[in-house]
Order: sequence, then structure tokens, then C-alpha cells
Amino acid sequence: MDALGDLLRGVRADGALFDRAVLSGPWEPRRTGGAALELVTVVRGSARITDPAGGAPHRLREGGAAVICTTAPTVLTVEGELVAGAYELAGSVGRRLISALPPVLVVPSGEECLPIVELIAAEVTADRPGRQYVMDRMLDWMLACTLREWFDLPEACPPGWYRALGDDVVGPALRAMHDEPARSWTVAGLAARAQVSRAAFARTFAELVGKPPMAYLTEWRMTLAAELLAEPGATVAGVAGQVGYADGFGFSDAFKRIRGIAPSGYRASLTAVG
Repeated sequence: MDALGDLLRGVRADGALFDRAVLSGPWEPRRTGGAALELVTVVRGSARITDPAGGAPHRLREGGAAVICTTAPTVLTVEGELVAGAYELAGSVGRRLISALPPVLVVPSGEECLPIVELIAAEVTADRPGRQYVMDRMLDWMLACTLREWFDLPEACPPGWYRALGDDVVGPALRAMHDEPARSWTVAGLAARAQVSRAAFARTFAELVGKPPMAYLTEWRMTLAAELLAEPGATVAGVAGQVGYADGFGFSDAFKRIRGIAPSGYRASLTAVG
């Protein structure tokens, strides 16, 4: 299991909105917010982002990047050149990513991201065939690199399961659940995978992840199920089997308990929106 790859599962820019600005002189306010997720990178100069929670402003210097995933108005003040790209995330995939991140996260100076920043800045002003497609893929690349660097920062606050992947007891069990979600896992079976007693495994898992093993597994299965139900031709019975349920009835009960809507209703709502 690649934790970051799994978190970004299905997150893909499609017609992302880009903005390039060159500003000079005094700090100039630019209001963000509205998009589900915005990625801001400083090509030259510096920038400052207000904290929607009222804390100290986040500062960005050349090569720095920030991910803003709040619809609350956020003031971005700039002196220099920046490039911003926005995602319109939908469905369980987008919600899972946003729930794992703070409203604003900052990577002070992402050396890994610098070459991408320059490429994006050049492409935004270009008028060449395939321009939007190229920018979308660059945005995906930039987002992955920014999040990878942020998760490695000591002050980062990733979800409990992300940190727990490095634990000798919980890590193997988490990877197993993510790699084989349809398998008939039990707490005893997962404890055996971790080579500890059932009681010790259940206690350590709950402490690190924040919920019992079977509750986490059910939520993970329902996240996958929501993705699968969005695919053309998907059926409730077919999706049930793919996430470890022998029949649609047990699956429907679990989905409604976790998601607040029956899988058939969820699929119908996607069709109506589309």
C-alpha cells in the first residue's frame, strides 16, 4: 500500500482553472475560496495567506507551495509572481482527501517542485495544442509532490492511519486491508498478520488510528464502494462482491449506515447530477 497514492486515488484534474499573476510594489490582496481545493505556488517573490481559523498568516517564499482546501474566504497577498490551480473535487474520493488535510497547508520551499513550477508558469501563458490537458497533468504532478513533502514535515498533521502505517503492529494490517478489501478479514486474522495477540492488536490499532479495526475496514470498503457505484454499468450486487459482501442486503445496510443513503439511492443521485 502506497499511503499517498491511496489518498490521491482517483483525484485527477480535468479542465482545472489556472491563474498566473505578476504583481509588484505593495502586498496586493487576492481573495481565494470557492473551489474545493486550490494549489498556489510562488514562482518569484513571496506571498502571504491568511489563516481562516484566525491564526498567524502563512508565509510563502520563492519555490514554496500551499494547498488551500476550505471554501472560507482566504486572502492571499502577493509581491512577485505566482501560479494557482483549482480542483473541483466531487464524490467520496475528493472528500477523503480533503478530510485528511488542514484548511491551509504550506511547504516552505519544495526543491522537488521547483522545476514543475517553472513549467506550469510557462504553459499557462502558452497557446499550444493540448494546453489544458498538459496543465491538468502538471497540476496533478505538483499536487502529489507538494503533499509528499508536506507529509514528511515534522509539523504536518496527517490522519491517524497515515502515521500508523509506520507502526510494526498496525502497519501490516492496514496494508492488508487496503490491498485486499474484499477478503473476509477478522480481528484475529489481522492480529495474526501483525504477529501479536488479538487484544494487543485491537488496542494498538484503536490508539493509533482512532477507531477499531473492523470499523475502519467498513469505512474503507464504503469509500471504495462509492467510487465503484459511480462507474458506468455498476450494480449494487456487483459492487457488494468487490468490497467483501456476499449479498447486496448486508452491503446496503452497511453503506446506508456509513453514508446515510442506500447504495441504489446514491447511484441514482449521481445519475441525476450527470
